[in-house]
Amino acid sequence: MLKAITARNVVLTFAALGVLLQAPANAASVNAAAKTQEAASALLRGNVEQAIKAYSEALRDEDLPNDRRAAILNDRGVANSRLGNHRAAVEDFNRAVQLFPEYAPVYNNRGNTLLALGFTEEALRDFERAIALAPGFAAAYNNRASALLKLGRTAEAIEDYTRAIRLAPQSPASLIGRGQAYLLQNRPFSALREFGRAIVVDSRSSAALRAKAAAAMHVGRFDEAIEDLGRAIAFEPENVELHIERAHAYRFADNPNAALRDFTRAVELDPRNARALAGRGLALTKLASFEEAEADLASAIEIDARSAEAFAYRAWLYKQLEQPELGLQEVEKALAINPDLADVHWAKGEVEHALGRTDAAIASLRKALAIMPSHRDASTALQELGVDVNTERDIPAAAIDGWRVVLEEDQRYTAYLEGRAKVRVPLEVVGKGPPRLLEWDVKDGVLRGIGLLRYHAGTVETSSGSEPVELIAIVDTTAGKMVSLQLHRQGDRQSVWTWNEGTVTIESIDGVTDVIVLRDNKPPAAVAQRRPEPSDRGFFGGPFWAPWNQQPSYRRPSRQQQRRPPKTIFDFLFGN
Repeated sequence: MLKAITARNVVLTFAALGVLLQAPANAASVNAAAKTQEAASALLRGNVEQAIKAYSEALRDEDLPNDRRAAILNDRGVANSRLGNHRAAVEDFNRAVQLFPEYAPVYNNRGNTLLALGFTEEALRDFERAIALAPGFAAAYNNRASALLKLGRTAEAIEDYTRAIRLAPQSPASLIGRGQAYLLQNRPFSALREFGRAIVVDSRSSAALRAKAAAAMHVGRFDEAIEDLGRAIAFEPENVELHIERAHAYRFADNPNAALRDFTRAVELDPRNARALAGRGLALTKLASFEEAEADLASAIEIDARSAEAFAYRAWLYKQLEQPELGLQEVEKALAINPDLADVHWAKGEVEHALGRTDAAIASLRKALAIMPSHRDASTALQELGVDVNTERDIPAAAIDGWRVVLEEDQRYTAYLEGRAKVRVPLEVVGKGPPRLLEWDVKDGVLRGIGLLRYHAGTVETSSGSEPVELIAIVDTTAGKMVSLQLHRQGDRQSVWTWNEGTVTIESIDGVTDVIVLRDNKPPAAVAQRRPEPSDRGFFGGPFWAPWNQQPSYRRPSRQQQRRPPKTIFDFLFGN
């Protein structure tokens, strides 16, 4: 009956029922056990206040041994933390530590609460204590990784997330966390792989779908982001932020009408949401509904005078109304609020262009692209100025026969298949050193058009010394796209690839086994077309063959492939 309470990538464990393995000795103990079970059930139902009351009643039993009392205090601390009573939570955890210093979950939970309060170093010490007491405690590794990430120790965080994944491969939290760490390392395609894995583990995880959409946006895969956000909205139809994010994906996919619908839905759900109003103002400007746009932007600024987006969008509105001087004033306000927002520099470049300040406009638009390389409005504006967006230089030492490697202006490396300009592979770098292509292997038969581009991706420092890293890009030359980017080798460790009819199974060295569908070779069913019946409809409201009801390109590994041993009481106690 032990469960894990998960918020974002932070895992709180409660396990009072796990230590109630011995039969109670008297009526008072029976009451304590019943109250503890009642509290745990209430917590799982989301009735936190009832859970706290029941835990408090259980603690009135004066005959409780220290380990059981500590476990109940731990669980009440979890409940207090969920309710936002952080001081009370810390007090419960402190008392539990005094009673039972060897109880690992209480250090994990106190660390989470300290992390939420901003005491990152103190939280880190608690996670380290939990791991020292229970080296197989997956949740503690996950949470220590979150603390390391906040401290800017990204490489160490990735190591901890990987440990957590090896211990608990069916937990999406660590996969999402590792993906977020990859994003911080400017490795969006590795992040996409992790978020896709998390969705395979839990197809209803809005957090994973939202994270994958953000990574897809980062690399310009707007249609993919729209699809992922649509699935997330199906699970959380009243989530305002999801509608706003999908609206921006529609915006960059050059679909302002769809963007307007999503922004409007967000405003309907929360009429005082400044981001939703500002976004709708931008969409209305794109559709030349200037009066309505100005009203929305004014409302957004009235609600949030620190909305850099609203000022930036109003600057562009004024530019469209041929009032660039007013637009410049708005841009200066936006820059003062948030100089790191790509939309601010895009709006600044648009206004400067209207004022005839061409060089300044180019610099501002390039700044927007440096922050968000897929910012389509900025790249379009540069093209209108006659500027080549993709300035690059060849790196002959990194190339092999049939491929060229270039270093782009934003310091990203890209490989191009000669004679196939649309086949491009972003070469993510891991650790120190530039990438270097090693091998191009093209498949035939059923997998005709599929190729593997293996390359040296840098060198990382580990406790064992310097280790070279190799990645493999799976490329579909027929579709002109990269399907997946896989970690293949680090030091002496190497992934294992097993090819099947249309699929490949990859036992990665990062703790995950992927089954990637490359070609669907199932023969079409020889039946007449008919109107779908209700039983034919997928979860997302359409027939199973509809695009939004298709399975992702990853498949969950079989039970035999996962090779997971039976769970023990220890596994239940520590969330593995």
